[in-house]
Amino acid sequence: MHLGTYYGGMELHRDEKIIYARFLAPHRVISTCSAAGGLREDLDYLYNHQSCEPTGHERAIHRLISRDPNSYRQLICEQYSLPKEGCATLGTAANMRNAAIRKESFRDLTVVAVCTGGVETNAGRAGDPATVYEWNGAYERVAEKETSMHGTINTMLFVNQEMTAGAMVRAVMTATEAKTAALQELVVGSRYSSGLATGTGTDQIGIAAQRNTATVLSGAGKHCVLGELIGRTVHDAIKETLMLQNGLTAESQRSIMRYVDRLGIERESLLENIAGHLLEEQAALLRKNFIVVERDPLVVAAVAALVHVNDNITWGILPAGCLPELLATYGAQVAAAVSGDYARFSEYRLALAGEGYPASSEWFARMLGHSIALGFSEKWREPRINKNLLKQDPGLG
Repeated sequence: MHLGTYYGGMELHRDEKIIYARFLAPHRVISTCSAAGGLREDLDYLYNHQSCEPTGHERAIHRLISRDPNSYRQLICEQYSLPKEGCATLGTAANMRNAAIRKESFRDLTVVAVCTGGVETNAGRAGDPATVYEWNGAYERVAEKETSMHGTINTMLFVNQEMTAGAMVRAVMTATEAKTAALQELVVGSRYSSGLATGTGTDQIGIAAQRNTATVLSGAGKHCVLGELIGRTVHDAIKETLMLQNGLTAESQRSIMRYVDRLGIERESLLENIAGHLLEEQAALLRKNFIVVERDPLVVAAVAALVHVNDNITWGILPAGCLPELLATYGAQVAAAVSGDYARFSEYRLALAGEGYPASSEWFARMLGHSIALGFSEKWREPRINKNLLKQDPGLG
């Protein structure tokens, strides 16, 4: 299927499990393609191919992406009648029908971004513990924990004006920052640490700039219009494709669990923690209605603030010696958000401060459960009802 022709120099097509760009004019390409990557001026195509389903689906061809990229490229090119030597390859498990295309222009400059993405199992933060070590042409596993290699954000970027080699490299930086900004706005947590994700472990990119144009661009940073257009198109396309592929939106992320799961806190363990501070009847009521508490905007805001305090302690911005006061203060904010009674803030703070939560890996989950329980136990305190009213209407009893 022909998806469109852009700036008279490039066509986009989708066919089964592939989206490919066919250059109508010479382009300079920089890509992470293992078979034809780096900076090239002899390519006619740039494509993104789905090799398998995102989870629970291992195919031999998927393993070729990293183990034998030349054979992988040859198989794909033969399947879709593309010239092997003229193609740069991006591979993924994301559905090509969930690709997002964004175009931005300023005067005679046009930028087109085509992105696919999935982050549910492989989101990571730069500097997270590695899983493999490359040695003598092979990958040796160095992580004890089994990790998923599925979940990739792939970006194809096209520019209608020639760019210097340095500008091409800078464009990769700008596009990467745009990707990270999109993940930050969606509060995507790393699956390998307690930090916010900056990408996935298998992200790929290909950037193509038309050659032999009247203008040759040398800047692609944030101060240049080109950098702005790259940032906007990539940012918006990634947010759209994650919505299509994973159902990931700002609204879907309005949940306390989305904030705390990167800290290793699971729903059932949090519920158990909360229930430990409640009467049996209250705990049963909380379990039946937890989604209401979980997605309450004021509760989410209070938990988000508490998580950010935790981040700031981890980063060393806030001293660990302030932990008792911070826990009590921000925990009281959570309790007040749950109960709706902000006049009780001081009482909540005193109750939490009296527990003396230690600075350990378990402090956050324990204190969060106590804070939610403290607020929920007071949310439905029975008001004093005139006994004469109960006599008049037994249904009120």
